[in-house]
Amino acid sequence: MLARPIATRLCAAIAALALSSAVAKAQTYPDRPPKIVLAFGAGGTIDTLTRILADKLGERWKQNVVVENKPGGAGNIGAAAAAAAAPDGYTLHMGAQSLATNVTLVPAPNFDPVRDLEPVIFIGFAQDVLMVPKDAPYKTVGDLVAAAKARPGEMNYSSSGIGSSGHLATLLLMQLGGFKAQHVPYTSLGSATTDLTSGRLSFWIATLGGHLGNIKAGVVRALAVSGAQRAQEIPDVPTFQEQGVALVEPSTWFGVFAPKGTPQALVAKINGDFNAVLNEPAMKERLSALGFSIVGGEPKVMADHLSADIAKWAKVASSPDFSAK
Repeated sequence: MLARPIATRLCAAIAALALSSAVAKAQTYPDRPPKIVLAFGAGGTIDTLTRILADKLGERWKQNVVVENKPGGAGNIGAAAAAAAAPDGYTLHMGAQSLATNVTLVPAPNFDPVRDLEPVIFIGFAQDVLMVPKDAPYKTVGDLVAAAKARPGEMNYSSSGIGSSGHLATLLLMQLGGFKAQHVPYTSLGSATTDLTSGRLSFWIATLGGHLGNIKAGVVRALAVSGAQRAQEIPDVPTFQEQGVALVEPSTWFGVFAPKGTPQALVAKINGDFNAVLNEPAMKERLSALGFSIVGGEPKVMADHLSADIAKWAKVASSPDFSAK
């Protein structure tokens, strides 16, 4: 008769010991360099954002925060690699909207973001920018749309892969503008930039932060930005909305994830440190200048947004008017 109470107390003791150990590890985290895995190449907006945050977290943690780029598979390769790491907080994943869209558009057989990743924090949204080669004759979105209609299917555009935010924003622009162009996905954003500047690409909708330097230097021409307001760093570039195109909301979001099974005490510690960095006035100002709108908050905010975005894009993809090509 005593066996069950003893077993119950033993299980409770083991659980308490495990919780105590997790809390202790969270209090001393990190005691070695953590790593943040990206699913996209160097030089883009997500890379810029991650390196800014990694540098600031490194100061806070007194550890070097390693940023590792693992592009490919429309973002699935890097995300799956991060998810397969030990759930000890030392491998994190900076994820983007592709985590949600890939579930429907580019599913991976052995990876599911809800099943395999633990949400840590919703970093925020980023403005998109429509760019063309500097010598292109187009000065407005209307110019580009008119030229594309006059040359059906001859123009091409870049993205970081099927289901990426830029790809989906371009599909929407083509739907709204009533034209078609050829999709040329890239795993190297540097190669895409080279092809745009040389004129081999006709246009590109991408997140703003990673391309400000080229826009300001006149290497490429920006025709429009998404969002309700113009971008702080390029105030002369009008929004899509100002030009009569209903691309109002930023289509790109970013969030930090850990491998599923990471102790909640550790998730809470990392979440708190990210929130502290994001709430620094200098950081807010810097990221705002790059076109980011910060969200932050508890891990549940990221979890809820991911689930809602998966459902949203599954519904969009089921529409007879939608084509992922």
